[in-house]
Amino acid sequence: MELIDTHCHLSFNGLAENIDAVIQRSIDAGVKSWITVGTDPAENQKAVRLAASFENMYAAVGIHPHDAKIVTARTIHQLEQLAENQKVVAIGETGLDFHYDLSPHEQQIRVFAQHLSIAKKLNLPVIVHCREAFDVTVDVLDRFADNVRGIVFHCFSGTSQQAEILLQKGYYISFTGVVTFKNAQAARDAAAVVPLDRLMIETDCPYMSPEPVRKQSINEPALMVHTAKLLAELKKMNFEDFAQAVTATSKNFFALPGCSKLHPCATEER
Repeated sequence: MELIDTHCHLSFNGLAENIDAVIQRSIDAGVKSWITVGTDPAENQKAVRLAASFENMYAAVGIHPHDAKIVTARTIHQLEQLAENQKVVAIGETGLDFHYDLSPHEQQIRVFAQHLSIAKKLNLPVIVHCREAFDVTVDVLDRFADNVRGIVFHCFSGTSQQAEILLQKGYYISFTGVVTFKNAQAARDAAAVVPLDRLMIETDCPYMSPEPVRKQSINEPALMVHTAKLLAELKKMNFEDFAQAVTATSKNFFALPGCSKLHPCATEER
């Protein structure tokens, strides 16, 4: 069995200082590949360095919407340069967060659009953060995401109706341990409508520990099997078959080694 944690923050405190043990526990649990995601210039650099240290680890680079207010032209230029690293497989996370409003909305939208431009130029998919900003996020994508290779809404917490809208647009949807929470029926309803060729799973660690280890202080990739098992049950599938399907989807989306010949990943040179 092989699973891919498609969105983790392995450079964050609580994980980075114990990375060898974290990776070994992950492998032992069957989670054998990882995409570690940057959120600001410093974390982007850490993510790329970390990905270079492990054969099956890759990086995504981006500026979280919380930090949009500090983004300059130089920040965007440096981001594009870093994204040319061969271990970088996506732009993100980027998007809109109208829950905390740590950056003005107009600045979040501007920076989001700049990320989409980089993704188009480098033929990379985009990892989208969307919190309490669904309609505006979709509008920005409608205006600026033409010819972007792929879009995934990570840590999806919307409704099944919103999931249907994203699926109609050809986007992908990724779920965290939130779907295991007792009060998260809406997330499970959304997961139920997402076909396997559009569905991915993630930890978003060190956050979002799934049940039955939700009280654990630090989430890590090894714990993603709890999320995967719940989703397999939701889909009424054998766990190994489910794992094989979502792993194939993840490899194809991020153009990782081992892409399916039936559903080939992008082959255009960057």
